Amino acid sequence: MKDFIKYVLATFVGLLLFLVVFVIFGVMSLVGMVASGEATKNVKENSVLVVNLSGVMEERASENVFGQFTGNAFNNLGLEETLSAIKKAKANENIKGIYIECGALSADMAQIQELRDQLLDFKKSGKWIVAYGDIYTQGAYYVSTTANKLYVNPQGSIDWHGIGVEPIFVKDLLAKFGIKMQVIKVGKYKSATEMFTGSEMSEANREQTQRYVDGLWANVCKGVSESRKISVEKLNQLADNSLVTADAQTLVKEKMVDGLRYAEQVKAEVKKMLEVEDDEDICQLSVADMVNVKDESERGDDEIAVYYAYGDIVQTSVGGSLSNTTAIVGADVCRDLEKLAKDDDVKAVVIRVNSGGGSAYASEQIWHQVELLRKEKPVVVSMGGKAASGGYYMSCNANYIFAEPTTLTGSIGIFGIVPDNSELLTQKLGLKFDAVKTNRNSLFGTSSRPMNDEEIGYLTASIGRGYELFRKRVADGRKMTVDQVEAIAQGHVFTGEDALKIKLVDELGGLDKAVAKAAQLAKAKSYYTRNYPEQTDFWDQLMNETSGSYLDGKMRAALGVLYEPVMMLQNVNNSDRLQARLPYWINVK
Repeated sequence: MKDFIKYVLATFVGLLLFLVVFVIFGVMSLVGMVASGEATKNVKENSVLVVNLSGVMEERASENVFGQFTGNAFNNLGLEETLSAIKKAKANENIKGIYIECGALSADMAQIQELRDQLLDFKKSGKWIVAYGDIYTQGAYYVSTTANKLYVNPQGSIDWHGIGVEPIFVKDLLAKFGIKMQVIKVGKYKSATEMFTGSEMSEANREQTQRYVDGLWANVCKGVSESRKISVEKLNQLADNSLVTADAQTLVKEKMVDGLRYAEQVKAEVKKMLEVEDDEDICQLSVADMVNVKDESERGDDEIAVYYAYGDIVQTSVGGSLSNTTAIVGADVCRDLEKLAKDDDVKAVVIRVNSGGGSAYASEQIWHQVELLRKEKPVVVSMGGKAASGGYYMSCNANYIFAEPTTLTGSIGIFGIVPDNSELLTQKLGLKFDAVKTNRNSLFGTSSRPMNDEEIGYLTASIGRGYELFRKRVADGRKMTVDQVEAIAQGHVFTGEDALKIKLVDELGGLDKAVAKAAQLAKAKSYYTRNYPEQTDFWDQLMNETSGSYLDGKMRAALGVLYEPVMMLQNVNNSDRLQARLPYWINVK
């Protein structure tokens, strides 16, 4: 009895201590957020916005409370927050210029393009941009070529090498474990399943991939050529000769940079531009600081809602899934869009889509909700790095569609996938199976045996119906015939630039253009924007999803290039068998 009381008291004390630490940490965080907000309401004269291009670029930054609590947070950059900060800096007369700190930036090409375009727009105000980096990754360098002055460390480098795609094929790996993926697909170019069924790219997939990377690289070279006054031919020559291994003096000689400097030397130069004394500090504002700075360029009474939808498309949130933090959950999106349809203050909705697809069922449900939303108010889609397959499905019936030139879109096609684990389970693990069933196909979809011909026939028919519906949705949304859609379907992937030519999108441009178009369609002469879904607050993160986003970051760091394929496998396993997905992922680093 004595020991029992001792254990109970020890447990009670432990819980009490945890509660005290929990409350203290929460109060400190809330006070910090309030203090931060108060500190950045007013911008001091002669200030500089510092844009840090190091880390993983996401559509919206997510504060990882769990990671901060453990002292191991990941550096995730929010495109939304960065674009907004640059836009505010342009309009704020107290901000004189932008200082870009470059490092290892990982982002998709459309995100990089939109960031670069926003910086070019900033320069139209007559304000300056200075960029410095110890090491420039290719994407960071492309953005930084907008600068009036571009510097690199005397021992630094620029990773200028061109763009390549290296798909991973896991068929033989799975075979070693006795696993075989049974795949049925519609579309000559529908290549998302090739990793499970082959050991090299099909000719059709190679053809479309080559076209995409060539178009993407041509866009990069064109931009750098115009900014740095270097011929495209010379830029390709430098990429072929592995510029990353060259000494820094070569970078100056080839006009890739304006000079070699150490960080303090560049900051001294910025002080001169600001006419600040050497012993005075520069008034610096980070992107996070700018969140609470008033946007002088945005005024009005009408609300234009900007709804962010990015990640794999799934129908419902999967408990314990590491990918839920960056998923388009169909049930949630439909509920949110229904609320926006009923909100009289919202005059139009811009849906920002950055997704390579996922569940065909969830894509159809979102399409239906967009159709209902359109009956109440204008809907404009702004495509990010990818809005392909399921991502295009959910976008195709918008009133107007914008894409970046380097957006990956199209991929109109569907596939089904069912794992056959029979060899793993029976031969390698020694398991035996028996069955009792009421009907012939009661065990349809089991992974303990391969599908029979009848089951394959059922799945093939289901996929065929899904493909027909996909084509019809596109035809209706884009005012085309089904035959016209078929000519550009078959799972074919297009750049935004090519998609414009075949009428899959209406115009090239980023989020700002999409918002302006939405306001025009809604006949809103003065307006402001509000972002949805609302970001989770401190307590929601701490109680619900912090560990998930923290582990997601850990997984991303550990798996590297394998992260996306692993997440795809997880989501396929957790969702329906019919998928509308992109065949590959491309990040520019």
